[in-house]
Amino acid sequence: GKTHTVTLKLCFLSSHRAIYFAAYSTAKDKLNSVLEPDSTQVHIISAGMAGFTAITATNPIWLIKTRLQLDARNCGERRMSALECMRRVYKADGLLGFYRGMSASYAGISETVIHFVIYENIKRRLLEAKAPQNVDEEEDLSKDASDFVGMMLAAAASKTCATSVAYPHEVIRTRLREEGTKYRSFFQTLATVPKEEGYRALYRGLTTHLVRQIPNTAIMMCTYELVVYLLNG
Repeated sequence: GKTHTVTLKLCFLSSHRAIYFAAYSTAKDKLNSVLEPDSTQVHIISAGMAGFTAITATNPIWLIKTRLQLDARNCGERRMSALECMRRVYKADGLLGFYRGMSASYAGISETVIHFVIYENIKRRLLEAKAPQNVDEEEDLSKDASDFVGMMLAAAASKTCATSVAYPHEVIRTRLREEGTKYRSFFQTLATVPKEEGYRALYRGLTTHLVRQIPNTAIMMCTYELVVYLLNG
């Protein structure tokens, strides 16, 4: 039922975020030793590589999640299990069926790149603004609650900008993942949706998406920064 679908979604989201942040941190550390440390170029490449890695690894489970959500909406009381959904996908399209919508997800890497570039720039400016106050103190690198509140606001602002720019890929990805859909590729869907439904259709559900994503991203980024800060001692 709905509880089963929500549980699956939480598991999928956790695995995606874990892979993403592991890849982002690793790429950032490697690139900082080759390029100008913490430069915009480093953030762009790191975010792009992390997005590519996470999407490639987790696209099948996101496809199953989307199919389960759409099935619950269309079939009333009849709920399809994750295992049954996997069997139906494989029977209809083979192994490649589990990677439907991945082209739209790759296009969505642009959202991740925009988000992290803006976020890292705002975070750097916040730290630079605070630095002169403690420049002669030993606790120059310490953080207090206001720093993490600032990071939450930075995450919220950057995610709002990134999502508003790149949102059409969310609509296209969902259309591609529908069972029995007439949509076949990213560009075919990008051309078909505005032609049949108008350009506003590419932004359908944006407000609801922002209401869900902004608090989620703010809390997630603050938690990530806190964990990194605590681990670095």
